[in-house]
Amino acid sequence: MTGNRARTLLAAGTVALVVLTGCGDGNDSPSTVATPLASLPPAEVVDRALSDIERFWTATYPSISDGKAFQPLQGGYHPYTQGSPPPACGGEEGVYQPNAFYCPVGDFIAWDAEQLIPQLQSNFGQLLVALVMAHEYGHAVQHRLGVTDQPTVVLEQQADCFAGAWLADAMAGHSGSFNGITPAQIDAALAGMLQLRDQPGTSATNEGAHGNAFDRIRALQDGVQNGATKCAGYSAENLPITEVPFTQERDAATGGNLPYDEAVATIIKDVEAYWAKAYPELTGQPWKQLSVQPFDAASPPACPNPDAIAGGAAFYCPDGDFIAYDDQKLQALYEQLGDNAVGLLLGDLYARAVQHRRGQSTQGSAGQLAVDCLNGSWTYDLLHRPKKSDVTTLSPGDLDEAVAALLALGRATGESGASGFERIAAYRDGVLNGLSACK
Repeated sequence: MTGNRARTLLAAGTVALVVLTGCGDGNDSPSTVATPLASLPPAEVVDRALSDIERFWTATYPSISDGKAFQPLQGGYHPYTQGSPPPACGGEEGVYQPNAFYCPVGDFIAWDAEQLIPQLQSNFGQLLVALVMAHEYGHAVQHRLGVTDQPTVVLEQQADCFAGAWLADAMAGHSGSFNGITPAQIDAALAGMLQLRDQPGTSATNEGAHGNAFDRIRALQDGVQNGATKCAGYSAENLPITEVPFTQERDAATGGNLPYDEAVATIIKDVEAYWAKAYPELTGQPWKQLSVQPFDAASPPACPNPDAIAGGAAFYCPDGDFIAYDDQKLQALYEQLGDNAVGLLLGDLYARAVQHRRGQSTQGSAGQLAVDCLNGSWTYDLLHRPKKSDVTTLSPGDLDEAVAALLALGRATGESGASGFERIAAYRDGVLNGLSACK
């Protein structure tokens, strides 16, 4: 956003919140009522979130500000509706938008209490609502630190990272309101973050760029894992940004998706070639070409001990040393999420074959995370290839499709014991650091 209004959580016009599946005085301090969060209406969830986030920054801010105390927001908190729009922000008139924002001129946070927050809570749970508020508070922290002279995409992901630092504090049991956070709640919030992203093909250099879901979830996880000090050090020089614009009109028109049959054939050929190169590096042994068999749900190929994913819709067969997948279900995944959702699933199967062939487990949390890292290492290879007409590379949106598929498949099965949050982190490690991260 330009002008006096601070950067917002949502990209302008992003209201596709239903793809998946009366407010207090905004100037009052949020209350802390001993009512279970699950039974609270959205306005009270926001109230408690803001109170808890203020608690966190009061305690944490001195550690990143050379001992300076945190100053609470002077302009307070402002829920708004279509009938009662937000306050003016500097020279910008308050206009209703289904959004949330921090205004540095008035030092206040405002949010749409009519559509945005109720929909987020209904679709993705209370934790995502709290993360929205933690993100906006992150902008207030930036303003206090005086670190706002950065590209928008850096500021947005720094705010995501600050939100992750609060989440880590709550997960550690320091919150009076958001305690006992479960992996399922975190995964639901991550599913919501997939909706709160730039549209595929947005350039990271755009003034209003917030980042793709892959980068925004990375920033959130960075805050969880490394805390506010790491977030405070974000800059354009050290932040890994994967968001890129479309370079061809054809890709822009199709969203970067190949036709299904072409996508499957291209992915199999490419991941096969990758492991022919990478497997000897990983094990010192040559790679043997892997057979891949599509099947109809009524007649899957025989396999006594399949290493299955997606509820049995796809598997690696150690005894026969082949991969098989339900073609109808894979096509449904393609139609729902895109071609690199297919890539994520087939890449997972190849990674399982790698693990079996080198005598390593794919079972349990550790086995699944190893598979995810190996799968990500193939994506690393895709990202670092020269952009030539005869070379397979990723299109804008492909990383988000992979994350969406990983999260959806993980939530659907839950067989490994690894949460979607953990699996995305392991996949990201392979994507950003390559095969060496998985050894």
